[in-house]
Amino acid sequence: MIRPYRVVVAKPGLDGHDRGAKVIARALRDAGFEVIYTGLHQTPEQVVQAAVQEDADAVGLSLLSGAHLTLVPKVVEGLRAEGLDDVVVVVGGIIPEGDIPLLRDGGVDLVFTPGAPLGTIVEQLATALDRREEAARQS
Repeated sequence: MIRPYRVVVAKPGLDGHDRGAKVIARALRDAGFEVIYTGLHQTPEQVVQAAVQEDADAVGLSLLSGAHLTLVPKVVEGLRAEGLDDVVVVVGGIIPEGDIPLLRDGGVDLVFTPGAPLGTIVEQLATALDRREEAARQS
């Protein structure tokens, strides 16, 4: 990693299962990321405000409830409205294969489903953020 990136990890919606989000948060922390975990039952607006307040480089959303096509676009729209177009958006959880292109077309950079190796998640996020950092330095 070019530098320690700040990642907000959030559980939007009513889903009460946060073990996966905590495992990801710990893996990112152990890899050198600065991680802010917002806790359960966050609204999209709360997630966006956390990203603003924490000067986040990335936002990781964990969804198991099936509400990803409703909640994720609201977070992406909120980030864009705040001028945070460069924040990398990562979604993980129970995401049907057919919904992944919809999320990507809607502004999500990375999507991970159950069983994705922690090392892969860490590596792909670091690579995406390094690319963003390099592009910002060149402009």
